[in-house]
Amino acid sequence: MRIESSALVTDLYQLTMLQGYHAAGMADTAVFEFFVRRLRPGRGFLIAAGLEPVLAFLEDLHFTADELDWLAGTGRFSGEFLATLASLRFTGDVHAMPEGTVFFPNEPILRVTAPISEAQFVETRLMNLLHVQTLIASKAARCVLAAPDRLLVDFGLRRAHGAEAGVLAARASYLAGFSGTSTVLAGRLFGIPLFGTMAHSFVEAHADETLAFEHFARAQPGNVVLLIDTYDTEAAAHKVVALAPRLAAAGIRIKGVRIDSGDLAEHARRVRGILDAGGLGDAIIFASGDLDEYALRDLLARHAPVDGFGVGTRVDTSSDVPYLDCAYKLQEYAGRARRKRSEGKATWPGRKQVYRIADDAGRMLRDVVTLEGDRQPGEPLIEPVMRNGRRLRPPATLDAIRARVRDNLARLPAPLAALQDGWEYPVQIAPALEALASEVDRSSAV
Repeated sequence: MRIESSALVTDLYQLTMLQGYHAAGMADTAVFEFFVRRLRPGRGFLIAAGLEPVLAFLEDLHFTADELDWLAGTGRFSGEFLATLASLRFTGDVHAMPEGTVFFPNEPILRVTAPISEAQFVETRLMNLLHVQTLIASKAARCVLAAPDRLLVDFGLRRAHGAEAGVLAARASYLAGFSGTSTVLAGRLFGIPLFGTMAHSFVEAHADETLAFEHFARAQPGNVVLLIDTYDTEAAAHKVVALAPRLAAAGIRIKGVRIDSGDLAEHARRVRGILDAGGLGDAIIFASGDLDEYALRDLLARHAPVDGFGVGTRVDTSSDVPYLDCAYKLQEYAGRARRKRSEGKATWPGRKQVYRIADDAGRMLRDVVTLEGDRQPGEPLIEPVMRNGRRLRPPATLDAIRARVRDNLARLPAPLAALQDGWEYPVQIAPALEALASEVDRSSAV
């Protein structure tokens, strides 16, 4: 059984609620929306990501006979209810912000409209897919802003929270603007360019560092990037210079070197001088080792002569902000708007649209969240993407999503583009939405 494709990737309460809806005969249309309540420090904006995997999940939703047999064996569910799961498919509609769109708190990035059992059941997996990719894409986008025009490569699979998370992180960082990934499966699944060098173990396995470099170069003549900090970084750089003529005689060019430890800026300056003096002025310097947007910004502020960066753990785990305060909440059922009023977790009811107003230069000025039919100035961000359980258009390419991210990042207000912490983008709740919330409160007063 493939875990990621199983309908059992859900919370138990989804199934217990579905049995409750079935027993009560509740089958009317429900509207749920996915949104983020508030931003954590260190996040002035988010990048919507994960829509395409969500749509693929919805199109393929079904229980296998083995899964239904297992559920029957738990003794928790009636045979009549389990029979309904055998035919469960997603038949609803989905509206969403396109992947790669910048968004802010209280702005729904996805809306599901379907019979309540369908709309309810998909909550867990839908949140799971949107959360991890939005989280990583948002962190990766900050790296892109901190190091514009630099080669950025995802190196994080080995420390990601599981294989699927690592593969999806490669996708999310690439759509956010990274140049590629070291995760091989992401290359196969998504066509993301693959990058890789060598590990310290390869050098240590050889009795001589120069011999390790030569063996690697002859085995990978088209991509010779040598890791030079296993023992002494500058001494290894001199060895690379000495080896270069012998490799050149065999038609092999040294593409670059990688530094993975120590004071990266200082080592890079010394190594650059050694390579330039040795006739390897065209060899790049690639740096890695606990990097994120803050480390990148510091290195570039110190004018480190680094051409590219391998960014891993801190992005693939979003280490400074490891989760989003996101929710998937009921906004309408059986034609009536619904609203949660829990302390600190109140929701805005109804089907919503988000309008983005820009200044004369095209930069984002403010957003307005309102009801779907309440036309406002600006650009509407939410569009239909699925009807009756089927996509309305072919899946968006990663190139198209990357272009959208580039456009959105170019339109950020200057404080957000500069990663200025504490600056809050204005999001207005429209009067029509406030009025509906008051009406729902009056009609549902306890």
